[in-house]
Amino acid sequence: MSDVLVVSEHRRGELRDVSLELLTAGRELADALGGDLHVAVVAGDVERFADDLNRPGVDRIHAVANGEEFDHTVYAAAVDALVETIDPTAVLAPNSVNGLDYAPAVAERLDLPLVTDVLGFEYDDDGLTVTREMYGSKVETSVAVEGDRFCLTMRGGEFAPAEGVGDAEVESVDVETPESGARVKGFEEVGGGDVDIADADVLVSVGRGIGEEENLELVEDLADALGATLSSSRPIVDNGWLPKNRQVGQSGKVVTPDVYIAVGISGAVQHVAGMKGSDTIVAINTDPNAPIFDIADYGIVGDLFDVVPELVAEFE
Repeated sequence: MSDVLVVSEHRRGELRDVSLELLTAGRELADALGGDLHVAVVAGDVERFADDLNRPGVDRIHAVANGEEFDHTVYAAAVDALVETIDPTAVLAPNSVNGLDYAPAVAERLDLPLVTDVLGFEYDDDGLTVTREMYGSKVETSVAVEGDRFCLTMRGGEFAPAEGVGDAEVESVDVETPESGARVKGFEEVGGGDVDIADADVLVSVGRGIGEEENLELVEDLADALGATLSSSRPIVDNGWLPKNRQVGQSGKVVTPDVYIAVGISGAVQHVAGMKGSDTIVAINTDPNAPIFDIADYGIVGDLFDVVPELVAEFE
């Protein structure tokens, strides 16, 4: 009973990045426990997803070919059955809409302590301690988890995605599920628009320092010059200057681009929570004491109305 079970996630036929991040977290925890890493893929094109999940460090992949899209009944039954068979110490799920749907039900039925929105963890002789945020991400706390077994939902963007090709054994699992009262009839993007900023390699993000809506064109020019995607902090969306699907942060989207350029963004904790996993962070702000500079790899202290045109000219 020292193994770890990771429950992967896919949506609309695509494996989500958080699934590969969970492999890294799961392997780290399995090493601390001295056990194996098991991965569950439930519903949809399980064979293709299993190939994508077959990364170094994964010991076994369990494919449950029940249904096509997320269904609470199917996922809860599949995870219940796998836990009964594998008897893992830990169950790791994404801290997503889907993960937060079935993980509490599984934890309740199996009498497991559940900690949600986990940023990191440590496991030693004293047991498991997890890190999570409280009070609107203003405080980072350590929580001791009591019990020999536990269930965690992990925040996306906190662990590097697993890379490479593994040699895990893949097995098909038959799970009897009760008849579900739900079915997927379609999808509608919240906030509208055809851009998913979470998929962007380069983001140019604008904050309240832009001053007026008509000044957005300046930052759009920079995004165009870089071939980047435009995103924003919450005040820009609250003002109606950009749609909700462009918002980065705790109440927006978590992003992990290769490059994140923050233009006129002070660096409030709610915003930082959504972009701190970016590979390279560039900040442009007039205030040398702005919190964004605490996490930036490169900082430019200056007026964005002077700096951005120079950057546009340079990149063009």
